[in-house]
Amino acid sequence: MKSLTRRRFLQSSAVLTGGLAFPAFAVARPAPNPLRLGGPIFLKSDDPDELAREHRRLQYSAAYVPKVGLNDVVRIKAIRKAFAAQNVLIAEVGAWVNMLDADAGKRRKNLDYVTERLALADAIGALSCVTIAGSYNPNQWDGPDARNLSKDYFDATVENCRKVIDAVKPKKAKFALEMMGWSLPDGPESYLKFIKAIDRPAFGAHIDIANIINTPQRFYNNAALINETFRLLGRWIVGVHAKDVYGKDVHFAETMPGHGSLDYRAYLQNVTSLPQEVPFLLEHLRTAEEYDEARQYVISQATKAQISLA
Repeated sequence: MKSLTRRRFLQSSAVLTGGLAFPAFAVARPAPNPLRLGGPIFLKSDDPDELAREHRRLQYSAAYVPKVGLNDVVRIKAIRKAFAAQNVLIAEVGAWVNMLDADAGKRRKNLDYVTERLALADAIGALSCVTIAGSYNPNQWDGPDARNLSKDYFDATVENCRKVIDAVKPKKAKFALEMMGWSLPDGPESYLKFIKAIDRPAFGAHIDIANIINTPQRFYNNAALINETFRLLGRWIVGVHAKDVYGKDVHFAETMPGHGSLDYRAYLQNVTSLPQEVPFLLEHLRTAEEYDEARQYVISQATKAQISLA
């Protein structure tokens, strides 16, 4: 039998289908996850039930950890119960200290603090404990320094992350580093190197696209940067920060969502297309009114992209 040419096959197919053109196959895109939006709240209360309800009133289904100590077992249990009842996911526990402080005593104290915060994240059912790798800058704990891009910095950070994870051995919570523009990890490729080098299942990826907009190419092509970041790191991602960025003089500055140039459609589509639910957290604003504006902008963009809220 002579083999059919592509043209003859298509012609014969058209006859069989009455001249109608059908694709050989169709792949249905899975529906996106609902968006787990979250942010700080301004309710003056320590009651876990009231705090959880306030998150829901603001259409938040993700939260920063409420104020609680690792040894306050009763309050930890109450927070877990109250937030679960409102379907509000405790997204992250922050541990914002310099793990590479030049002073040995301060560095040891900071590592102890980070270890305690990861233990709290695991105890309270949070997805992650997040900090930055640190800085060799002698005057600013998160400041720029040429040594922050060195092999010594990378190796010391790998060692620090392993120490923290191995000390806690978390059952659920992941330990993660926030991406930064002036130190590592400064993008998806360097983050992937950390994941491979640290080599611990409890190490996850935390995304903040605004933080890594540090070149004109990344600024003007930020949708491509967003897509590549989620493509490379997707299965490890445990949290995302929601900010924006704009060009200012000879540098880039952060601002609230909607006041900058980030492609929020691409951002939200990538977050909600992950197989796992990942919280999307507003941060670094000053007032309840500013958070309301940012929250409404994100919700409007989600609505336009046909993404529902969790």
